[in-house]
Amino acid sequence: MIYIFLACTLIIIFVLIAWIVPRYAVYQMTRKRPATYDNCFELLEQYRVFSKQEFDDCDKEEIFIHSHDGLKLHGNYIEKHPYSDRIVIIVHGYTSALPWSAQFMNMFFKLGYNALLVDQRRHGQSEGIHTTFGLKEKRDIEAWVDWIIANKGKDCTIGLHGQSFGGGTVLEYAANPHPCVKFIVADCPYSDLTELIHHQVTVLNRLPAWPFMKLIDILLKSKAGFRMKDVSPLKVMQTCKLPILFIHGAADIFVPTQMSIDMYEAKPEPKELLLIDEATHGVAYCYDKERYADKVTQFVIQHTGLPTAREMEEIDPSKHQDAPSVQQPYPAYQVQEEPSHASMHRAT
Repeated sequence: MIYIFLACTLIIIFVLIAWIVPRYAVYQMTRKRPATYDNCFELLEQYRVFSKQEFDDCDKEEIFIHSHDGLKLHGNYIEKHPYSDRIVIIVHGYTSALPWSAQFMNMFFKLGYNALLVDQRRHGQSEGIHTTFGLKEKRDIEAWVDWIIANKGKDCTIGLHGQSFGGGTVLEYAANPHPCVKFIVADCPYSDLTELIHHQVTVLNRLPAWPFMKLIDILLKSKAGFRMKDVSPLKVMQTCKLPILFIHGAADIFVPTQMSIDMYEAKPEPKELLLIDEATHGVAYCYDKERYADKVTQFVIQHTGLPTAREMEEIDPSKHQDAPSVQQPYPAYQVQEEPSHASMHRAT
């Protein structure tokens, strides 16, 4: 009798675990509460890579657009160089928000770029209920690219920088990029959602793949409308011809470093890979700003050329006296002299 009781108890426990764990996992994947702007600033200041004061000192244009499925999406456009048609869209990771992306602005400002920082759907001031790991978010990037072209001209040069979930988003977008998009920097992106969740279930949480992977997938479809197999940047990379720089922390166990290596190996040229020693997930720039910025700078110049002196002019340099280093192009390179009107187009 005792054995029957124990067996029934174990079955009940297993059923409860099998019911609770997948629901919790899907909630964590799609509806986990995002950080506030203040949370982001606190973390940036803790890592000493950017401050709220620097952000407040920027001239920002508040932007709201609508997604393909009717959500209001929010962004901040920071026009450092009024005569430049170079714009980088910087996309944050899961449960983060727009201010976290501000740490990357200065390296692009030094190259004559203006910056569009965006809140991903369901994050910050953007609307939304579920995160879809790039499936719907890639259409949001498409909408932001369309906004830039509509407002800044069809001859503009656009770059994308995405971190973690943002990296997965911009890589998913790379399946069908607009011709104005000239490069992508993907920082600690995942290669495949099925593989990522399998890693987090079996390695990080030490649970068996069966039945949890199957149950998570079923609930993901019923709750958020998609399956894990619908998201695979690795598949996109196999035919992608856009220049992509993969960056990953060598000590990342949350999104394994191998995922960037796999995508780098799968993608045809042009491509580059940078691994930052000892960096864990999402903090490669915090660990080694100089090496990170050097690589991004070299990569961007290689694929979009040097900025002209005209493009490097600022609206009001006196507003940036606290950060004079961003008023000049990256010191390893020289600004081109202003070309004649007939030769204004850069080689890409």
